[in-house]
Amino acid sequence: MTQTMATTREALIEALNGDLAREYQAIIAYVNYSQVLKGAEYMSIATELEKHAGEELSHALLIAQQIDYLGGMPTVVPEPVRTSRDARDMLRFDLDNELVTIANYRARIREAESIGEFAMCEILREISKDEQEHAIDLATALGIEVPPIPDIDG
Repeated sequence: MTQTMATTREALIEALNGDLAREYQAIIAYVNYSQVLKGAEYMSIATELEKHAGEELSHALLIAQQIDYLGGMPTVVPEPVRTSRDARDMLRFDLDNELVTIANYRARIREAESIGEFAMCEILREISKDEQEHAIDLATALGIEVPPIPDIDG
């Protein structure tokens, strides 16, 4: 892959802070949605969302650690959380967010690799794997195939 602009540590810190804000968003959304989903058909996914919340917290800690390692200050501001009274809407919001998160981590892996941060790439790959599992869980609960990952310029 060719990059139009070389990644710097500062650019990577900024991008990782965007990722961290999305992890915070996911934690908040999963905590909220897991408690407000109604209906017998959603009880299984509600329990799974509680598990996802813990995994997203773990991701946030790993990303904050990488930002600190690069000499940056981890953000404390989440991306906005979309809510709805409709269970399908909530699950779709989560699925859409997971797909964007996966796309961003794919870009972040390429950026970290371009500046020789290979250990960071491995951490990001593990997080990306979890995010893909979340997308599969959400798509399954919605009764749909996992949509394609959006093309995001990282």
